[in-house]
Amino acid sequence: MSAETPRDPAPTVYLNGRFLTQPVTGVQRYAREVLHAMDEALALAVDPPLRLVLLTPPGATLPPLRRVSARAVGRLNGHLWEQTELPWFSRDGLLWSLASTGPLFKTLQSITVHDAAVVRMPHTYSRAFRWWYRLLLARLGPRLPLVMSVSRFSAGEAMACFGVPAGRLRVSLEGWQHTQRIEPDTGIVERHGLAGRPFVLVVSSPTPNKNFQAIVDALAAMGAAAPVCVAVGAADPGVFRGARAVSGLLHVGRVSDEQLLALYRAATCFVFPSFYEGFGLPPLEAMAQGCPVIASNASAVKEVCGDAALYFAPDRPAELAARLLRVLANPALRHRLSAAGRERADGFSWASAARTHLDAMLELLGRPQARPATAGLMPALPKGTR
Repeated sequence: MSAETPRDPAPTVYLNGRFLTQPVTGVQRYAREVLHAMDEALALAVDPPLRLVLLTPPGATLPPLRRVSARAVGRLNGHLWEQTELPWFSRDGLLWSLASTGPLFKTLQSITVHDAAVVRMPHTYSRAFRWWYRLLLARLGPRLPLVMSVSRFSAGEAMACFGVPAGRLRVSLEGWQHTQRIEPDTGIVERHGLAGRPFVLVVSSPTPNKNFQAIVDALAAMGAAAPVCVAVGAADPGVFRGARAVSGLLHVGRVSDEQLLALYRAATCFVFPSFYEGFGLPPLEAMAQGCPVIASNASAVKEVCGDAALYFAPDRPAELAARLLRVLANPALRHRLSAAGRERADGFSWASAARTHLDAMLELLGRPQARPATAGLMPALPKGTR
């Protein structure tokens, strides 16, 4: 018989699956795609170093998973489930949250700080939400053994706003490869008469931070030279009342991923006017599809787009109008931005994000596969970052 020392069993890490019960915005997209990529990575491993168990509230719809096991636990939902039942069912191991919150009274866990908008843009949120979120992050940030973030900018915000020590931060960038799993639904382009027609695309949500008003004001300033602007997302009545007088504004409401992909590919350019972001997934998606990007000069957005976009100050619609006129009139510039955007997007992937999370788990558990404690804090960014 072999005298080899038996290998220790792979440790279990519990994943907080509350995000699977929430509408899919940027945070939930991140969580879903990192989960998918971690599952793929473990499925390809001959001897997986970890066992991941996804815990969800009752009624969650599970994505297809090959190696990650999943189970619904408890009877509650929402915050109550996360704060009471989740820590009980994960009491014997490490808990990993891909979204921004976790149980207040569990120490062996990690959360992902996506931004500090609740501090920097407080008017965007209700008083109750601000109070709870700031309390939670202020309590968890300084004492958790490891905290993930989605950009260098957001890592800095986690330190400045939530007291996370620099040595406990790891940065996991985002990706765009979810668009490769779907086929574009070009029906939306045909249905709105956009086929073969120049148009500008903007993805908006009804929050002041997204700054749709800058687009409305820029189009008004352009007068007869204003292009057709296709706005995707829920309508904010306060904004769109003022937008009705703007020629060429076409609001198509919420769209499917397949429809959005078709719009990215057909648009003349994409505009992202946000005042504040923790990462900036829509411009990354646009760049990956070869759509030229005009974006606000918010720090995280510049971190994502690098030299592959044109920038404007989000509080200066006249600058946006000038950038739009320049891009619309210059095919060579559009071609350059398209090529630069594709090259830039190649440096981001969900697979890389998943590896960063898995490495951080191993590091925290003290496994031999773990990287040095400083690894992941400031990862290399794609070429073109200043």
